[in-house]
Amino acid sequence: MCLGNICRSPLAAAVLAQHGGAAVEVRSAGLAAKWVGRPADPPMIAVARAHGYDLTTHRACALSAALLQWADVILAMDHTVLTALRDRADEHTRPKLSLYLGDRDVPDPFGHPAEAFEKCVALIESGADHHVQPLGAAGRSATEHTR
Repeated sequence: MCLGNICRSPLAAAVLAQHGGAAVEVRSAGLAAKWVGRPADPPMIAVARAHGYDLTTHRACALSAALLQWADVILAMDHTVLTALRDRADEHTRPKLSLYLGDRDVPDPFGHPAEAFEKCVALIESGADHHVQPLGAAGRSATEHTR
């Protein structure tokens, strides 16, 4: 889960889906409705493609109560998003929430040079196996939220 669902979370969803295979169902969403229906940010599409991930069909969507209920795990890209999710979550949803990288943020590359997008890909890929191995073993779902 991220802010706008046009950079980090769509990439994380693609990475987790590719790493997890058929055993993992991943969806992404954002906290802000500003970008709903828009494609992923063009620089993110380009960098993702260079790393083997296709974001061309992605369209941003906003977080919903139904999505929170659906997910077994809800991964926030940064502390700000995690705090906002905790504020929105009920007692059943809060235990599902965690940071994608465990204790640190995946910086938002939106509006930054290409190097920031490359760093974003590296960070998201570095955290993928931490999530898909336990999810795949249990046949669970994950929801990614970022920008």
